[in-house]
Amino acid sequence: MPNPSTKMDTQWTQWAVKEITADYARSSDTHLLKCALPILEQHDIHLYFKDESTHPTRSLKHRLARSLFLHGLCSGWIRRNRPIIEASSGSTAVSEAYFCRLLQLPFIAVVPDDTAPNKIKEIEFLGGQIIRSSGAAIYDRAADMAKDLGGYYMDQFSRAEQATDWRGNNNIAESIFQQLTHEKYPVPRYIVVGAGTGGTSATIGRYIRYFPIDGERPELIVADPEGSVFFDFFRTGDHTLTSQTNGRIEGIGRPRVEQSFIRAVIDNVIRVPDTASIAGLRFIEGLLGKKVGGSTGTNVFVAFQLISRMIEAHTSGSIVTLLCDDGERYSDTYYSDTWLHKQGLDISEHLRLIEHFAKTGEL
Repeated sequence: MPNPSTKMDTQWTQWAVKEITADYARSSDTHLLKCALPILEQHDIHLYFKDESTHPTRSLKHRLARSLFLHGLCSGWIRRNRPIIEASSGSTAVSEAYFCRLLQLPFIAVVPDDTAPNKIKEIEFLGGQIIRSSGAAIYDRAADMAKDLGGYYMDQFSRAEQATDWRGNNNIAESIFQQLTHEKYPVPRYIVVGAGTGGTSATIGRYIRYFPIDGERPELIVADPEGSVFFDFFRTGDHTLTSQTNGRIEGIGRPRVEQSFIRAVIDNVIRVPDTASIAGLRFIEGLLGKKVGGSTGTNVFVAFQLISRMIEAHTSGSIVTLLCDDGERYSDTYYSDTWLHKQGLDISEHLRLIEHFAKTGEL
């Protein structure tokens, strides 16, 4: 005899999937912004920013959260009225809180102690509960809470690359290539991304091998901040690597090797000092007229390094990188000179290097 509760769960799941699908249909695709920097035009190099800050929750993590919810729902793991628990440095938790509110589910975010205050406010505004923990302990704390409460631990760091449909379904890679169709160089020479879960780099890396590309495929470059293990892992392949340093650049870089970070689809990882990341985001604010987050600053500094090499080699072409989230969240941190002073950070030298690059193409 069929179990009535199973039928009710299936009906709720179908409703939840429809709600997420309808929410997606109400949102337009994110923009691909072209960087207007004279030095680039002089050398026939085109730099584009995939602006993920235009999602409803103002970050790239909105895509990830939507995929994680659909994955969890269709796998039978997310159930009606049961809480969702996540370990997050902030942006993913904001996006998951959004979808929990949409589906009328309780949400608990286990966040590092130093998470930006504005992110905390956003999570709470969307109905989420905050649990603070030390950076390395957030994973176990979230998993234990899910067990104790009978909830579901979303576990973005393990499930990101599983949940994302890298073949299509308007994933970020497919969107980028569609938006480049009418550009002078529709196949970029480089795509530069940061890595937190590793889901975005896995999606793009797989897609550029799957999608039929005329000529040489793009190189996928990961920009990795201080305190992260991805740079060393890429070179050694050692899955046991850990870092005791708390990274200042929220959203990317990890103190351990995450399961969703697929080394084989990445062409190179470049390490970026925190001062360079913050100098990069402040420079881009002046260029675009909008604040961006620290991970965007990390991406930009690597993109500028690659452009400098292209200029030196007399090579033309295009580069795409990500504008990962809205910088208004970081007005009390990366955009605060007081915060920089407390952190012992002096960005003046890297600002000088970037401004020199903007004039000469040398970095």
